Amino acid sequence: MRRFTALCAASGIAMSTFVVISPAQAAPWTLVRYDNTGYCQIWDGGLSFKPMKWPSDYKMIGKPAPTLAAAISERDMLAKKGKCRA
Repeated sequence: MRRFTALCAASGIAMSTFVVISPAQAAPWTLVRYDNTGYCQIWDGGLSFKPMKWPSDYKMIGKPAPTLAAAISERDMLAKKGKCRA
């Protein structure tokens, strides 16, 4: 049992080292608007998965923003225009 625990600890440390060493990628932030509610959500484009399409479908709106602050300001602007709910 000690060997298994040591193996798990060593593999966890090795995996975290690979994550830290991997180069940082500038992921564009996009806005997702859900059809049934009109709610706009900020989505990180660097994630390996997409937002859930259940219980409502969505579509990407606006231009991809380089930073989170730019995505927040774009969402607020669209909310003021009445194109989405924040």
